Amino acid sequence: MRVVTSAEIDRVLTFPALIEALAAAFSGDMVTPVRHHHEIEREGTHGTLLLMPSWTGPAMQDGFLGVKVVTVFPENGAKNLPSVMGSYLLMDGTTGAPVSILDGARLTVWRTAAASALAARHLAREDASRMVMVGSGALAPFLIRAHMSQRPIREIALWNHRAEKADKLAAELAREGLPVTAVTDLETAVRAADLVSCATLSTAPIIRGAWLKPGAHLDLVGAFNLKMREADDEALLRSQVYVDTPAAKVEGGDVAVSLQAGAMPESHVLGTLADLCRNPPMREDQAITVFKSVGAALKDLAAAMVVWRSLAKA
Repeated sequence: MRVVTSAEIDRVLTFPALIEALAAAFSGDMVTPVRHHHEIEREGTHGTLLLMPSWTGPAMQDGFLGVKVVTVFPENGAKNLPSVMGSYLLMDGTTGAPVSILDGARLTVWRTAAASALAARHLAREDASRMVMVGSGALAPFLIRAHMSQRPIREIALWNHRAEKADKLAAELAREGLPVTAVTDLETAVRAADLVSCATLSTAPIIRGAWLKPGAHLDLVGAFNLKMREADDEALLRSQVYVDTPAAKVEGGDVAVSLQAGAMPESHVLGTLADLCRNPPMREDQAITVFKSVGAALKDLAAAMVVWRSLAKA
């Protein structure tokens, strides 16, 4: 059984290829049970354990099955540790034999960003050129690159509640040639943005619906439990809302919170990422759109398969 490191994942993955793999996965034959979600209480801290299984259906010739084990401990930043850690076990779909263990955290950021960019392919304007990245954690660089692979983005404003973190990341990305600038005035940046991507652990809305201009697309990636929120009710009510999977209606912040509070009817959620891939909607130029992601094991399996096949060819 091969152990695949984060460096190997970075070496073989590209966003165009991964996004295409996810599009095929959401349109194809994969089985994804409801993930196990467990809250872990410890004195002075709180964590989450996620178990995410998925396997290919009988229509796929080279079948695989896999499961991701993830822990989320938001207070880890104070200990100089990642908030999200995990591993992915990939197995042969015919025999169940373990094939590989992949770095779960790295696989997660790649597939999460790719899923957001896949949704934006259908929901963001084709001429979207101004992006705002809200949050400067591990996901931010991946979301920026993923969205840039699908839309002609030429300006990126980076905001974080701790300005020094935004300054540091913006400088790093600018040195790599990416058009990223740190900003402190989030409202002004969002009002000018064609695409706003949020990846935070905020417990209160950061993005106000009144800030979103006609034609804007809002990508909500953080807020993974019902105590978190990145956008207010107005942002959802003004928008055409899509989610990655039906689970986003009952878990995670934003959409599930609005539904449970009765602020938004369930009929306002127009579909899932599978719906977008199978029956792409006609994009209205002035429509505001929202995509809410809570994660899905199907994404992990599709990404792990791309990595494994790429390594097998090397």
